[in-house]
Amino acid sequence: MVYGFAMIFDRLTEKKKMLDSYKPLPDSLVRNLDDWFRVELTYTSNAIEGNTLTRLETALVVEKGLAVGGRSLAEHLEATNHASALAWVSDQAKRKPSTLRQDDILHIHRLILRGIDDENAGRYRNVPARISGSRVVLPNPRKVHSLMKGLENWLAEPGDLHPVEFAAEAHLRLVTIHPFVDGNGRTARLLMNMILHMLNYPAAIIRKRDRLAYISALEKSQIGGPKDDYLKIIVKAVGCSLDIHLKAVRGEDAKPPDDDKLLKIGALAKQVGESNSTIRHWTKEGLLDVAEITEAGYQLYSADMVERVKRIHALKERRLTLKEILGHLK
Repeated sequence: MVYGFAMIFDRLTEKKKMLDSYKPLPDSLVRNLDDWFRVELTYTSNAIEGNTLTRLETALVVEKGLAVGGRSLAEHLEATNHASALAWVSDQAKRKPSTLRQDDILHIHRLILRGIDDENAGRYRNVPARISGSRVVLPNPRKVHSLMKGLENWLAEPGDLHPVEFAAEAHLRLVTIHPFVDGNGRTARLLMNMILHMLNYPAAIIRKRDRLAYISALEKSQIGGPKDDYLKIIVKAVGCSLDIHLKAVRGEDAKPPDDDKLLKIGALAKQVGESNSTIRHWTKEGLLDVAEITEAGYQLYSADMVERVKRIHALKERRLTLKEILGHLK
C-alpha cells in the first residue's frame, strides 16, 4: 500500500460497508443507476480522449441510437462501442480478478475499436509509440507480449493491496505498457472498472474537468515519480461513485451536478475571497489542482477547488504551514 493512504482507503471501505448494509438494492434502483453510469462513463472516458459529443448527445447516441448532426461517424462509434464494452465488463462482475487473462483485455480493446480501426482492434502494436507532448518513453513493441504476460501474472497475485489501489495499479500498468496503437486509455479505464465491479465497488468516473490533472498524475507515475496524485484522483472518483449510490438508496438526488463549468483564476479568487497571487502560489505549492489550461495559457479550476480553499482556510486557522496543510489535503 502506498505510504500515507491507509486512512484514505479505510474511509472508502467504510463507505462500501455502509452501502452493503442496504443490499440487496431494488431492481428498479439498480437499473436507474446502471443507465446513468453507462452514459456518464461513456461520455467522460471518450471526452478525455478528445471526443466532442456532449453528455446529452452521448445519451441520445447510446440510449436512443440517434445520429447527432455535425459529429463524425468515428465519434458515434466511440460512444456505441464504449457502451458495448461497458456492458461486457459489467457481465464479468461475478468473476474474480485472478481469472483475468490477456484475452479479456484484448476483447475489451476489440470492442472499443470495432468499426473504427478493425485492422488494429484486439491486436498488440508492432510499431513504436509515443504520447504527444509527454516525457514518457514507451516500451519497444518487441517487449509488449512479455510485458502483457507479466501483467497477466500480476493480476493473478497482486499482493496485499486495497481493492481500489489494486484496480488503480492495473490501470497504471496497462497504460504504461501502452500495448495498442490506439485506445489504451479507454481500455485501461474499463479494465480498472471491471476489477472494481469484481470486488463489489462501483466504477470510477474520471470527470472531464479532471482530465489535465489525471493525465499529469499518470505521467508523473510513469516516469518514476510518486503515485500519490494519481491515487488521489482514483480514490476521489470511487468515493464520488459510492456517494452517488448512497444518496440513491437514501432517496436523495443520486446524480452529481452535470455542470463541468471551469473557473478562471480571477473568478475562483473572487469566490473564495483571496487574491490571484495567493491562488497562483497555492497552485504552485500543490494545494490546488488545475483542471485545464486553455490554448491562450489560462489556468482553469473546477468548482471542487472552492471547497478545497475552504479546507485550506480552516487548516490555516490552526497555524499549520503550507507543507503541513498539503499533508492534510491528501
